[in-house]
Amino acid sequence: MKVLVIGGGAREHALCRSLSQDSDVTELHCAPGNAGIAQLAAVHPVDQLDGAAVTALARRLGAELVVVGPEAPLVAGVSDAVRAAGIPVFGPSGAAAQLEGSKAFAKDVMAGAGVPTARSYVCTTEAEVAEALDAFGAPYVVKDDGLAAGKGVVVTSDRAEAAAHAASCERVVIEEYLDGPEVSLFAITDGTTVLPLVPAQDFKRALDDDQGPNTGGMGAYSPLPWAPEGLVQEVLETVLQPTVDELRRRGTPFSGLLYAGLALTSRGTRVIEFNARFGDPETQVVLARLRTPLAGVLLASAQGTLGTLEPLRWDEGAAVTVVIASEGYPAAPRTGDPIEGLAEAEADGTAFVLHAGTKAGENGEVLSAGGRVLSVTAVGADLKEAREKAYRGVAAISLKGSHHRTDIAAKAAG
Repeated sequence: MKVLVIGGGAREHALCRSLSQDSDVTELHCAPGNAGIAQLAAVHPVDQLDGAAVTALARRLGAELVVVGPEAPLVAGVSDAVRAAGIPVFGPSGAAAQLEGSKAFAKDVMAGAGVPTARSYVCTTEAEVAEALDAFGAPYVVKDDGLAAGKGVVVTSDRAEAAAHAASCERVVIEEYLDGPEVSLFAITDGTTVLPLVPAQDFKRALDDDQGPNTGGMGAYSPLPWAPEGLVQEVLETVLQPTVDELRRRGTPFSGLLYAGLALTSRGTRVIEFNARFGDPETQVVLARLRTPLAGVLLASAQGTLGTLEPLRWDEGAAVTVVIASEGYPAAPRTGDPIEGLAEAEADGTAFVLHAGTKAGENGEVLSAGGRVLSVTAVGADLKEAREKAYRGVAAISLKGSHHRTDIAAKAAG
């Protein structure tokens, strides 16, 4: 099978790594890719928001499966263009991807499907915002209705900060705050069958002890030893399957990756948000534990045959990923600095490095090219071992001014 992956971050590097280990994959391509992905796949320039350009590239390469990684191309309808050309594509239609593209649409679908979630108001005026903030009280949860690359949510006890974020958005969803630990649960679906993956937890705040500003994610781990028994089955029955069924009933069937961000509250499991693609950095740890070859699963989603697959096989151990971010991230990331120690980080085979924001320099060196630069990932017999291996890899890497959290999976590892 010839596979083309669209995107250029650590999520796509993780996807390419898993696909490169699949004996069914005869050719692997990625567009636009990054310096790390280029070691696994042939990389090609493309405007990933241009469905016609992506389709033309897929045709030229003879791709038999296109995997759309990021949310922006999905919401822009890139999957629709590829699908219309008769090429199997992993990723929902533009209409179904509104589950992530619009928080208000997601709330409406959840209401129709009877999915447990936070009470919320959709606001477009200053008066509506003030009323909603007063209704729920602190801590305030204010979400940009549209795509914001993981940076559209503000959770704060400062009312002025909450109001200012709302004012910067055209339309916002203001929600009640959900207490309790958060869980990320991915599921692969073909629009009918829903195949949940293993749960993971990510760390959104920039600094240790969940301090500092919200980010796209500073690390993740799986499994979750503290998660209640039967959680995956419960979420499948109360969240994932009803949502997929509701979207199909509305005439916008969802095939691809459905991501549920969950809060395990004192009143039960609640959905914080849906995404329409693999999440970063949770993908890095989930795919590190997946033993079933990936390409066949993604193709079954694209072709509507998930129900015929054997149950997924998983590594019984644990995986931890730690994100190395550039100086100034998330506010004003510094880029263009050389990264050293990448080979050393992987030298003993205990950790592997997934590139997020990197590019190749003129002399073949690897340079930083984004806020989140690298994801150092390791697997081990348990979280303690996986954590030690991941941080050993982090210690080997040198990037001027970079920062990372030192407490990823620390509490769970005991």
